[in-house]
Amino acid sequence: MKVKIRVVRAISSPEATEKYVSGHYKVLESYGVTKVTSADRSWMNNPNVYLLLVESEDGERMLGGGRVQLRSEGFPLPLEGAILEKDNRIIEYMKRFEDLKVAEYCGLWNSKEVSGYGIGSIYLIRIGVALTSFLNLNCLMAFCSPFTVANSQAVGLRIIEELGDNGTFLYPKEGLVATIMEVENVRTLERAKPEEKNFIFDLRQNPKQTKLLSSKMGEMEVEFDLNLEKL
Repeated sequence: MKVKIRVVRAISSPEATEKYVSGHYKVLESYGVTKVTSADRSWMNNPNVYLLLVESEDGERMLGGGRVQLRSEGFPLPLEGAILEKDNRIIEYMKRFEDLKVAEYCGLWNSKEVSGYGIGSIYLIRIGVALTSFLNLNCLMAFCSPFTVANSQAVGLRIIEELGDNGTFLYPKEGLVATIMEVENVRTLERAKPEEKNFIFDLRQNPKQTKLLSSKMGEMEVEFDLNLEKL
């Protein structure tokens, strides 16, 4: 398996953005989710949204992705609206952050074609945290499914126990549980496991490189291009 992972600014890449949205919707529908704040398309007009795209070797097929959305005037984080419906403590909690210094990592998905290779469960999580240093962020927040909480903790995120039921919410629908998490200092990653920190720091130092990664499905060759200078 060979894939490419690159970053684009959503507002500057409408064709790639549409492919990303279409793929995400299909995954949500397969889980019976038809209403979710992260599926709101208003972010497509936000200049402070970046997409991590997982594509086939030839660039023809979108195999997965994730979205990093910076908080800015007129564009609160999607999780703010989702949590406000259930816990108004989110208002006070968000006052600690400066706009454009905190972002949400959301909309992670991968296609069945690459299921089992760890793209959505660990690799996109690592890459999203790596990207934060290029965006000059202080904090990265995320809603995590039960399947990704442990991997998110491994790369340095902590559960925000001050919100919800010790950090958990019924989201995006009844019967599904999401955990609100954050990386408190994206530059140093004090909470990250050493091997995860090494992987992330290597990507930060070498944003354009090729890695041979292992998974339960076998080896996967990944061509990374996380260079933001061209955007």
